[in-house]
Amino acid sequence: MTNIRESDLPGIGRKFQIDTRSGDKLVIIIHDDGRRELYHFDPDDPDSSISMVTLDDDEARQVAGIIGGLTYRPKALESVEVALNDLVIEWYKVEPNSKCVGRTIGELQIRKRTGATVIAVIDKDQKQTVNPGPDYVLKAETILVVMGERQQIKAFKQLVSNGSE
Repeated sequence: MTNIRESDLPGIGRKFQIDTRSGDKLVIIIHDDGRRELYHFDPDDPDSSISMVTLDDDEARQVAGIIGGLTYRPKALESVEVALNDLVIEWYKVEPNSKCVGRTIGELQIRKRTGATVIAVIDKDQKQTVNPGPDYVLKAETILVVMGERQQIKAFKQLVSNGSE
């Protein structure tokens, strides 16, 4: 399992140290002014940084989206989940036999019935819609990026696949 340690850097910001499954050590410092510094360390000398990158806030958010799979999702991953404390962001593929196919987000009352929110949609042709409105019609093979707590995500999946929570 990946080990992530975080600590406050008074007057600077916050530090995250990640020891990856492959043995790499990565340190990310988020400065109070929005800058991010990423340090990659030598596996043979864990105190020696071999590379460093500085990103401004916009760049960091773009890179986070890329790494998190917002712009490209590997085909091998049918469902991806990102947890932020109690909040979960999950990529959910609408199967052709799902009861939601051909229905709108508003018609299904997704947020009202489950508490989960559809924050983005990636169509089969890779067209992306951020924050789709209630008139968005769900289609088979579409990827829904959904946000909520675990219980809400579970209710969302039930609603989308079966038509009921």
